[in-house]
Amino acid sequence: MYQYVDRPLNTLDEGCRFLVWSMRAWVTAIGHKRCPAQLLAPAFAKWQMIGGLQPFHRAMMLFNRDALETFAFCALTCPHVSEHEAVILELITSLRDRGAQATRETLEMVMAEESVGDMLETLARLGAAMAIAGIFPGEPVEARNAGE
Repeated sequence: MYQYVDRPLNTLDEGCRFLVWSMRAWVTAIGHKRCPAQLLAPAFAKWQMIGGLQPFHRAMMLFNRDALETFAFCALTCPHVSEHEAVILELITSLRDRGAQATRETLEMVMAEESVGDMLETLARLGAAMAIAGIFPGEPVEARNAGE
């Protein structure tokens, strides 16, 4: 999570930027009492992510309903990644980088217990769709270089 939090969006790859925009657009649509899936569908189609729309929408609904705290998202125009946006980016990349058990342990800290398995499966489907589309999120350049 720390490699993403407060990071300028322009330092992130297209997969990270796509996800952050999608999170913010989803929250904005809910705030305006509009269907977020309908609003997001054109962007998901453009990025060859239409197969990821349902798992993304489901993940956001689960976070909205079953997170142990209220997640906060920045406005669409904000140039930095919020703490909760960073948590979601980390959870998606964690499945690939750290595996299901480590990701489950992180989810147990942020989600109601009865939703952890459902969220794990949903994030796996979203990550798979992003990989197929060629936009699976990576670490910010500065975070990669700091580890060298």
